[in-house]
Amino acid sequence: MTQLWGVLLILFISPIIGAIPLIDWFTYAVSGKNLQKLGTGNISVSAAFYHGGKLAGILAVLCEAGKGIAVVLLTRTFFPFGSTWEIVAIIALVMGRYWGGKGAGATNVTWGIITHNPIAALLIFLIGGVSFTLWREKKTGRVGILVLMVVILSAQRINELEYILMTIALASLLTVIYRRMPDDLDLQTSQVNPESAKMFRFFRGDFGILSLNESLNPAQVGAKAANLSLLTKWGYNVPKGWVVKAGDDIGKLSQFFQPSFSKPLVVRSSALDEDSLNASAAGIYESFLNINDIPSLQQAIINCLSSYDTSIAINYRQSRHKKDQGIAVIIQEQINGIFSGVAFSRDPVNQLQDCVCIEAIEGMGLPLVSGEVTPKQYKVNFPEETLEGEENEKIPAHILITIAKIAREIENISKGVPQDIEWTYDGEKIWLLQTRPITTLQPLWTRKIAAEVIPGVIKSLTWSINQPLTCGVWGDIFAIVLGKKAAGFDFNQTATLHYHRAYFNATLLGDIFLLMGLPPESLEFLTRGSKFTKPPLIATFKNLFGLWRLFKKELKLEADFIYDHDRYFAPILDELKEINPDILSSQELLNRIKSILDTLKKATYYSIFSPLSYALRQAILKVSPHDLDNNDIPEISSFNALKNIAIDTKKLIYNKEFNNLDFDNYAAFFAYLAELNEGECVLNRLDKWLDKYGYLSEVATDISVSRWQENAREMKVMFTKLVFEKENNSIATKQINKVTWQIKAVQKRLNLKGKVTEIYSQLLAYLRYSFLALEKQWLQENILTKEGDIFFLTLGEISNFIEQENNEINLIELIQQRQYQWQESKKITSIPYLIYGKAPNIDLMYKYTPISSNSRFIGIGASAGIIEGKIKIISTLTQAIEISRETIIVVPYTDSGWTTILAQAGGIIAEVGGKLSHGAIIAREYEIPAVMDIHHATGIFKDGQLVRLNGNQGTVEIL
Repeated sequence: MTQLWGVLLILFISPIIGAIPLIDWFTYAVSGKNLQKLGTGNISVSAAFYHGGKLAGILAVLCEAGKGIAVVLLTRTFFPFGSTWEIVAIIALVMGRYWGGKGAGATNVTWGIITHNPIAALLIFLIGGVSFTLWREKKTGRVGILVLMVVILSAQRINELEYILMTIALASLLTVIYRRMPDDLDLQTSQVNPESAKMFRFFRGDFGILSLNESLNPAQVGAKAANLSLLTKWGYNVPKGWVVKAGDDIGKLSQFFQPSFSKPLVVRSSALDEDSLNASAAGIYESFLNINDIPSLQQAIINCLSSYDTSIAINYRQSRHKKDQGIAVIIQEQINGIFSGVAFSRDPVNQLQDCVCIEAIEGMGLPLVSGEVTPKQYKVNFPEETLEGEENEKIPAHILITIAKIAREIENISKGVPQDIEWTYDGEKIWLLQTRPITTLQPLWTRKIAAEVIPGVIKSLTWSINQPLTCGVWGDIFAIVLGKKAAGFDFNQTATLHYHRAYFNATLLGDIFLLMGLPPESLEFLTRGSKFTKPPLIATFKNLFGLWRLFKKELKLEADFIYDHDRYFAPILDELKEINPDILSSQELLNRIKSILDTLKKATYYSIFSPLSYALRQAILKVSPHDLDNNDIPEISSFNALKNIAIDTKKLIYNKEFNNLDFDNYAAFFAYLAELNEGECVLNRLDKWLDKYGYLSEVATDISVSRWQENAREMKVMFTKLVFEKENNSIATKQINKVTWQIKAVQKRLNLKGKVTEIYSQLLAYLRYSFLALEKQWLQENILTKEGDIFFLTLGEISNFIEQENNEINLIELIQQRQYQWQESKKITSIPYLIYGKAPNIDLMYKYTPISSNSRFIGIGASAGIIEGKIKIISTLTQAIEISRETIIVVPYTDSGWTTILAQAGGIIAEVGGKLSHGAIIAREYEIPAVMDIHHATGIFKDGQLVRLNGNQGTVEIL
């Protein structure tokens, strides 16, 4: 019983002792300095020495040493001398020290181990101390000490597995803390308390030179140096180089480099706020060439460091609200280039052109980047890789094209962020001197995924509802994983409109996924079947608890949906169906709209999470889409139900005047049905079909688009075609040989996805009907002038107009302005799929022109099969008249309302989409070869063109 109390006391008291901030109290008492508000914010022994001086540092050592000794002695009152529980007590102390006291606990561990095993401690510090003195590299020294601790302590207790595991756990805990905490020893020695300067420099390990061949942390050496180390790691030619940090011993370092006339050096800045995504600081800090001797090298380093504190540099940082973070210096072997220059992986002026812009001069590149000379300008067009620009026979074309290819490669490796690259060519090799993001081309906006979620030219009311709903729910999902870290993100910035089309913020989403411990392209992988890179293990490890919370949410998803369906979704849908919105007042309609929106927020959560859950299960369990049953998905079930009615109708009227009817004229056919005795039954079944599926439309997520229930023409056209279809009208039943547990697990999520789509689309339909009822009132009151006007107002404007008396806003004038802007955007036929930073102005005459030499286009293979056929361009559902199994249709997007068209085609090509889009699901269900994600497909292909579509490889070839 005594030992049980001992365990409880150790696990409870030790973390509390560790969390007491004695160092902060002592430092404040002797120096008046608050460590939490200085430097790294750590409350550590090194911070006490750095900010408070020698006395504060000594007191810090004594109090933290006392903590280590105290927990070991406390343990001995309950357990034998030298027991494993002494190591457990030290671990608990360190955890309290880190989470409560903002320190690593190195001093606690040192004196705890001395008390625990003095002989082992002596051996550890003798071997470790000598090694550090010789090699003088603090990171290696720390790791070496921890390894020695495990080896020496374990060697004396080789048969005690628990003891060995606890020593490994202690060393591992310290390793993780060292990686996560900023190091006070990395602070500038120029600002260290003079009493502690010598000691501080010794423990920094100043002579441990950082090489560009190592993996470098931009927070410690600046982005420029870190980027050069990455280029080296990726296999590009980078001049051999090193990094000097502020406070390093310049005298000793200069002796190491030994510059000469035959081997000159370059000295360049690498400020911690330079070459970042948000600020390049180009030309703000100093660089020096042709360093031939040690005195010149020392002076160049000093001048480079001093350039951080010039008035220009200070004003630059202040204008961008950046804190002073310090500067490092890069020293590299100088490459005497015969041609040098810069390359922009994207045109920074006209991003609509798919080209790399290159500026080049003869000789070295410093005069170019400093603006002293006018360079020759070139463009390399992609994907044909053709060169255009000023004639200059001295610079070979193949060199410029190779530089352009390198620029695009680096952009791709850098998560699609456009790059500004400095290069030089020495007659044999192309050397890379720098790469940094083009800050004016940030963030990266993408139409991928967004064009599927809400396609088309979007009106104000639709966006004012969809944007906060979607972004808010995404924020809620991210917050499940990130917890408090999610507070730093503005999730409303995840989506925006350009040219009245939806775009997602790929830069922000990539940053969020990386912080979650997932690859930046996670969303594309889950929604489109794109390739998936390995996740960053450290970030994944940090977010294990968050990912576990998300996993638990995924497991409960179906149960949560059933609960919300019974409590919220079903009751409100029943209520909405019973109450005619046309009899409500404007205030009652507004209340109805708000009620629908509250419910829609819950439904949006499932609308986003259920497809992601389905895609994740399918990818992890490796279930083929062909092994799944899609019959419960609204877009499939609606078409099959309509086709069943058509089959029965064909049997019913086959012996009458069937062959004399004009199946192209749906109106004549429905008039004929109305005259038949049997026709009344058919028409009743079609009315019931509309009651059940009338909430669907060409774009279900856009409330400005009419639903089938409002206009039955599309249904009648397709029904007529199905009745008179010459091919076999029977609905094929998919045969699945063996239903495994993996298939069942994925099928459950696919079924859930279908139920969610039905609820979500119905709520949006009722939301539309409510706005139409309000619009009808406002038309009668002359607040609006014509039908459709209400969709050019935002939800907030509508709400304010109703709730505020004496509203003086001229809605008609506002609507006219927005209608004009919307019509202008609608005229733009060739929309860029990627926008870098600010959206460029597009000339209405601009049209995407495909490369004449290219007859083969690559997209995403969404449904297997190969077919040769003729192209039919279909921009809207109303165009679909003549379609057969020999027709390959080309569509801008696919939504649930397109099913009746897509199911009739021999092949499908879509401008957007992936393996999980509506079009892909329909294509697989009806075994139609399909290729998604061929940008500008409706402009590339022409009606009647003969093509070969390969759904296996995702290719379309013009024959």
